[in-house]
Amino acid sequence: KGTIHLFRKSQRSLVGKLTHEFRLVAADRRSWKILLFGAINLVCIGFLLMWCSSTNSIALTAYTYLTIFDLFSLVTCLISYWVMMKKPSPVYSFGFERFEVLAVFASTVLVQLGALFILKESAERFLEQPEIHTGRLLVGTFVALFFNLFTMLSIRNKPFAYVSEAASTSWLQEHVADLSRSICGIIPGLSSIFLPRMNPFVLIDIAGALALCITYMLIEINNYFAVDTASAVAIALMTFGTMYPMSVYSGKVLLQTTPPHVIGQLDKLLREVSTLDGVLEVRNEHFWTLGFGTLAGSVHVRIRRDANEQMVLAHVTNRLYTLVSTLTVQIFKDDWIRPTLSSVPIANNILNLSDHHIVPMPPLKAAENLNLVTSTPAKPSSPPPEFSFDTPGKNVSPVILLNTQTRPYGLGFSHGSAPYSSVLSQGFGIPGTGATQGFRTGFTDVPSRYGTNTCGQPRP
Repeated sequence: KGTIHLFRKSQRSLVGKLTHEFRLVAADRRSWKILLFGAINLVCIGFLLMWCSSTNSIALTAYTYLTIFDLFSLVTCLISYWVMMKKPSPVYSFGFERFEVLAVFASTVLVQLGALFILKESAERFLEQPEIHTGRLLVGTFVALFFNLFTMLSIRNKPFAYVSEAASTSWLQEHVADLSRSICGIIPGLSSIFLPRMNPFVLIDIAGALALCITYMLIEINNYFAVDTASAVAIALMTFGTMYPMSVYSGKVLLQTTPPHVIGQLDKLLREVSTLDGVLEVRNEHFWTLGFGTLAGSVHVRIRRDANEQMVLAHVTNRLYTLVSTLTVQIFKDDWIRPTLSSVPIANNILNLSDHHIVPMPPLKAAENLNLVTSTPAKPSSPPPEFSFDTPGKNVSPVILLNTQTRPYGLGFSHGSAPYSSVLSQGFGIPGTGATQGFRTGFTDVPSRYGTNTCGQPRP
């Protein structure tokens, strides 16, 4: 059913979509430099893997994984350029910034998996240590160090630069920071280089190269081949310790958690919003990190019924926009409703309580089955009124009736309403006058004064 498109284009495959997006990124000249470094990186990785096989050094293999990580960082940089070119779509209404976060998380996790693989291979080598050839060990170390530092310092990788600053420090950075304070106390000029903390990628490159240099010297001097395995374990632990905080930070962003460093500022802004004119309540607030440096959020604001919605929306957005760049504010007015007096339609003059104050309940049964005096069922076999299932007030809604309604037990009694002012001075009235009304009965032959009859004569 529906419109039939005879010449509808077939959907492109996944490879076709990736090719189209790659052409879109390659059209930007800024990405040419990254593509050039990526090609050189692939050549460098190929030579390093061959040298790792010829030297039989697992420490050089662990250091080569850092060069593979540089390739991942270049791919992440290309994804960052692609995100800046793309605009939000109906499917991705918040944009494509989370692809950067996903790329950083995947890169750091893959490098940690490589470190775990090195630890596993090192545990096997401790049982049977092979011979290490040092012919190209030192050459491969300096080639990898030069290329890693040149790549990190030449290309501005925005996602990894932000993560390295926002994530918590690794144990390697903390130990180097303690050592740097001691060195800067002797040479104050080095404080701009070593303090407050070094770049974690540059630090692990230098530390790995230093471990390989120590391995080369010990093998050349004493043929101590086990030091190669120990260096591989040290490089793997440094790699894992450096990448783990970045994986945790990017993982929290993917889980849409609120950054801890902005919780205090958000609480302050929400308190300011709750004190705005017309705002009654701020609830259902949720703020999360959309991308690196981008905070998104949504909030519900309840306002007074007489408040201006557009004015309140403008003030709330103005307060929160300083911290939350992507904000959704839902304004709704107070839903307080005055309760009604009855569930039936009310007459126009219902507020005149002096004319509508009698609220009799409907009879239990037909009028012919009722006692005219007590208004209860006449059959002796029926249960008492208070135990009957049709007791008024249980399942019957009250009905407001007018004064002109005739009672079912009309015996000529006076049923006019007595005015409120005559309640304190009520007497026993005469039938038909309607001036006064008895308290319990309408019989007029009851004496009006104790000890006298109706004629005023004393009783014998």
